[in-house]
Amino acid sequence: MDNIYVAKIGKTVGLKGQLKLHIDTDFPEQFKKNATFITHKKQELQIESINLTSKTVKFFGINSIEDAQRYINAQLLTTKNDTIKNCKLEKKQFFWFDIEQCNVFEDGKLLGKIKEIHRYPIDDYLEVETSTKLLKDKDSAKTFMIPYNDSYILDVNIDTKIINVQNAIDIFEAS
Repeated sequence: MDNIYVAKIGKTVGLKGQLKLHIDTDFPEQFKKNATFITHKKQELQIESINLTSKTVKFFGINSIEDAQRYINAQLLTTKNDTIKNCKLEKKQFFWFDIEQCNVFEDGKLLGKIKEIHRYPIDDYLEVETSTKLLKDKDSAKTFMIPYNDSYILDVNIDTKIINVQNAIDIFEAS
């Protein structure tokens, strides 16, 4: 999928087409005047004005409560290219779409491939689809989760799609 979910539109606010915006991304800076998003129904919306403090947004062409009501509960999506262009990563930060499908190794042994990333209050977790070699060795879990923190993640190389980990084999064996 080339589009990435970043927010959900909430209820109408005021009389002139403003809407509540529920941002669901680590990069709220991408919500700015003239930024364009696509709804899950393939409608294009461009931000006319936004207030990140009150989390309200006004889109061009939506000028009344009636206009705005059509977009309540719409999901806002952006493209991978716009995400890369508009979001600045810190050291050791990666986009989820870059981490998904990376191979996970511990001490040179392939544990599996990242299937999905799950967000929990304390840490993000990498869901690893167990390699067929490990599945043949034992009657074991087809997937297992690794916390995305320095206790487990040694390094991430997006170019080679390799994540080196430690102590993850213990998690796999306990799964």
